[in-house]
Amino acid sequence: MNIKNVYILDDRAVLYLNGEDTIDFLQNLISNDINKVNNNNSCFTSLLSPQGKFLFEFIIIKHKSGYLIDCEKSQADSLFKQLSMYKLRSKVEILNLSNEFVVAAFSYEKFLTFDEAKDIPGFTLKYREDPILLDPRNKQLGARLIINLEKLYLSLKKLDLHDSKLKNYYSFSHKLGIVPKDLNKLQNKLFGIECNYEELNGIDFKKGCYVGQENTARIKLKNKLSKRLFAINLIDGKLKEGESIYANGSEIGKVLIENDYPFALIKYLDKNFDEKLIFKTKDANLNITKPDWIK
Repeated sequence: MNIKNVYILDDRAVLYLNGEDTIDFLQNLISNDINKVNNNNSCFTSLLSPQGKFLFEFIIIKHKSGYLIDCEKSQADSLFKQLSMYKLRSKVEILNLSNEFVVAAFSYEKFLTFDEAKDIPGFTLKYREDPILLDPRNKQLGARLIINLEKLYLSLKKLDLHDSKLKNYYSFSHKLGIVPKDLNKLQNKLFGIECNYEELNGIDFKKGCYVGQENTARIKLKNKLSKRLFAINLIDGKLKEGESIYANGSEIGKVLIENDYPFALIKYLDKNFDEKLIFKTKDANLNITKPDWIK
């Protein structure tokens, strides 16, 4: 990313949770440890089905007496309903602030120019009372600013940041191997741990129980993780959601996101998986590369 570029993530939504039961409420639901989140640290996490399948992913940021949730806008209404369903009689207020707040992303290099900045994924500081955090998934994704829409452009001017094409941010995220959008297409189709959440700092295996914890822990402890979500690089042809991917005539994976920034669930330990190969579907040829942050 260019140090002067900023990307207005208009596909993101912002929820806000507060109330005296909020910490316990979130701790019992999410795959990460809410106690990691404070004024100087934010975290990436997921909300899974009871079977451990992917439902939602989001970033949690401490804000005033509660927590901001930065999630994909296409998932916001469903996430709001899911959280409300789990709330029951808990003293928790859930608000959708997407009409008031906006998320903007800028480079890792720019983040390090702030006096208080630390080179730690998730590290959070305040700029004129608004949180700026180094992306907790992977610091190469840069920083995120969550700010009231009315203050956005004045703050960007003061920071000497210039609005850039969002597709460039999407492409960068895709190249890095991190899903930038269309998360709804993953729901209930793979386990959360298959989304690489351990490597993206989204699962805490030392915390207590949460929704989907049993299968997540079993896959980890019994070394059963044989499939992972990898980015697809289309060479030619057309992809279709749900179709099989082949290598040497053997099925090696399945397309889950077929749009501009495609991803597939890949049997990455299979003997037929070789990053040097050209993989095939019925109507397409493609490359698949394991991200360098997966060892």
